Amino acid sequence: MSPARNMAALGAGVLFGLGLAISQMVNPAKVLAFLDVGGNWDPSLALVMGGALAVTGVAFRLVLKRPRPMFGDAFAVPTRGDVDGRLVGGAIVFGVGWGLIGLCPGPAMASIAYGMAESVYFLGAMLAGMAAARILR
Repeated sequence: MSPARNMAALGAGVLFGLGLAISQMVNPAKVLAFLDVGGNWDPSLALVMGGALAVTGVAFRLVLKRPRPMFGDAFAVPTRGDVDGRLVGGAIVFGVGWGLIGLCPGPAMASIAYGMAESVYFLGAMLAGMAAARILR
């Protein structure tokens, strides 16, 4: 990997982590309050997600008009469009995990900076699940 590509990746990761921290998506209580639509619902993360989707929608259209990425030979765009059992099962496991603890992989990684024990437990369980999935496959 070239130094420029590494710096771009580092910059994107730092920007993403800052966005997660500023929006409080690294705070499991905030996320769980967003998911509690039948109780004391906090809709503020819907604005964060909506903003992210809007920026991504526009950016993808602009970037994919380029002949190739700035730091790569070709774009890695998914070619499959079908929905299979693995996709549905993975989405269910992801959603249940997110709903139980209030973290998903990106915010869990960013929340390590806060020294939250939940993040360490979540990441350990996530790595164990990834290893189990590889073994079962």
